Order: sequence, then structure tokens, then C-alpha cells
Amino acid sequence: MSVDPDRLNQLIGRAFSDLAAGATGVMVSLGRRLGLYKAMAGAGRMTSAELARRADCAERYVREWLGSQVASEYLVYHPQDQTYEMTPEQAMVLADENSPCYFPAAWEVAASMWMDEERSAQLFKSGAGLPWGEHHPRLFCGVAAFFRNSYRGSLVPQWLPALDGVLAKLEAGARVADIGTGHGHSSLLMAEAFPKSSFHGIDVHAGSIDAARANAAAAGLTERVSFEVAKSTTFAEKGFDLICFFDCLHDMGDPVGALRHAAQALAPGGTVMLVEPFANDALEENINPVSRLFYSSSTTLCCAHSLSEPVAMALGAQAGEGRLRKLFEEAGYSHFRKAVATPFNLILEGRV
Repeated sequence: MSVDPDRLNQLIGRAFSDLAAGATGVMVSLGRRLGLYKAMAGAGRMTSAELARRADCAERYVREWLGSQVASEYLVYHPQDQTYEMTPEQAMVLADENSPCYFPAAWEVAASMWMDEERSAQLFKSGAGLPWGEHHPRLFCGVAAFFRNSYRGSLVPQWLPALDGVLAKLEAGARVADIGTGHGHSSLLMAEAFPKSSFHGIDVHAGSIDAARANAAAAGLTERVSFEVAKSTTFAEKGFDLICFFDCLHDMGDPVGALRHAAQALAPGGTVMLVEPFANDALEENINPVSRLFYSSSTTLCCAHSLSEPVAMALGAQAGEGRLRKLFEEAGYSHFRKAVATPFNLILEGRV
């Protein structure tokens, strides 16, 4: 077998870049945890000593951390006076926890995957599944924080208006189910925007439902937002004008059963909104950084949970519109369409 030196060097470069990215993730997590990014946001130029004082950290560690951030192009360095600065764009990505493009919380997910590596290796051998609630706790907070900001920037202003007739129902007063609600951020965002509507979040993970209830109480929305621990295929309530699946259908062991149960729980004329990670229909069409992240996380998180449940379809996070359409058809829906596509999500609409 002959080796192409150019291809080899390209692959080595990719592998080294990935190794650097993994180490940078630890630095990003520390920057978030220690308040280093927040101390720099909007503060202009500062020395490492000034940042250390602001964040109450040791200067030598801070100086080395700053080097990692400059090398990653996450911060700007001014060699003439040896100061560091955060641009407004960098602040949106690294310091503003309410920004729709805030990224540091996502590294909690990667950390949880490393924490669970030994168990994942065992699953590869046995073919067994791993329920969502049995992963390392850093997973739940990371997923909730990352998706909250994504939904904050898109759900109310873009995704809901793209559905046929749904916005008018929400403004007049609708009943909404949020399947796989997690920490409840999607329900709370909709409740804040539509004060005449009521929202009911459902999730199989009791710890996430506890967090969702606490978030609703903190937001003062408990009169219109409720949560329960239940399965997507057996929850009892009916008569919903809108049923939402936010980045969760592919995690379920029986996605067809979940869609079929949702159809039975809809009010006449009701709509199912499915939000899924963006993917094209074929693997060869998904060779890009977004799919790379989704395939990787799906291996140990999404497929693992699905394989822990009855049916165990293990659809995966890169199903694509074509496969999702077939699920809706099998579940008995007469209407299916793509309402919105973004670089990160597919927003799909179904009606019985």
C-alpha cells in the first residue's frame, strides 16, 4: 500500500487541529466558570494583571490562558502595549449568556461524553442502550443552556410564524405540548411571548423536570406552564392545538409511536412542529463541521438513549428530511412539509 505524502500531511493537520480544539474547550470552560470572559466584555484593552484582578485569579495562570485565547482567535492581542481585548463579536459568542450564539455551555456536553467514555465503550461491545438520565450530570446543564439560546433567537420570531395558522391560535389562546422539554426553556420562551396560551412540558428525565419547574417558578409562569414526567408514547393529556418536538424525536426508541400518540392528542386542526438537527438525506451530503458534531454526539447520546427504549429504532441525529417524512407517513399524517431550514435545524410541520 502506497501512502500519498500530501494526503497524509493534510490528515495530520486535521488531527492536530482537532487535538488543539479539544484542549481549547477546557480553556473555554474555565473562562466561563471563572468569569474571565465576562470581565473582558466591553472593558476595552487590559493587561493580564488587570484581568487577574477583575476575575480574582492568579496572574500567571491568567496570562497563559490569554495566550491560548489569542492563539485560538477568541481574543485580540496588542503587542505594542501587551494588552488584550474582546471584540463585540467575541463577546456575543463567549461572554453574553443570553446571546443566540453563546457557545461555552456546549462544552459541557463534550465533557460529559469524555466522562462517559468507559461506559460508551462497553455499549459498543454489548449493543445495549444508555438512558438519558444515566449520563454524567454535565450533559443536562450543557444541553439546556446551549439550546435555550438557540431557541431564544429563532423560536418565536422565525419558526412559529412559519407554521400555517399557528401564530394566530397562540395569540388567541392555545394549548401547547412540549415533548422532550428538558429544563423547560422552550415552553417558557413561548409562554412569555403568548400570554393567552397554556403550555405543558413532558420529559422522561425526572431531574430535568425538576429543573423545568424551578425555572417556571423563577419566571413567574407556573399558572400557565406545567411539567410532568411521562413518556412520549403514553402521556395522557389531549386536545392540544400545537405539539412540539424540540431536537428529541431522533432520541426516542419509537419515534413512529411518539408521532402516532401525538396525532391522537391533537385537537381538531392541530399541528405538530418537529425541530430536528439539520441534515441532508445521504451521508455523502453531510461531510461538514455541523454534521461532524451531530454524528459524534449522536453516537454516544442519541443512539444510546434510543437503544435503551422499546423498539430501539436508533434513528440518529442526522436522519434528514426524507426519513422524517416517512416516519410521519407511517404514523398516519396526511400533511407534512418543511417550514424552515437553517444551517443547524430543520423545522417541519405535520397535521393528521
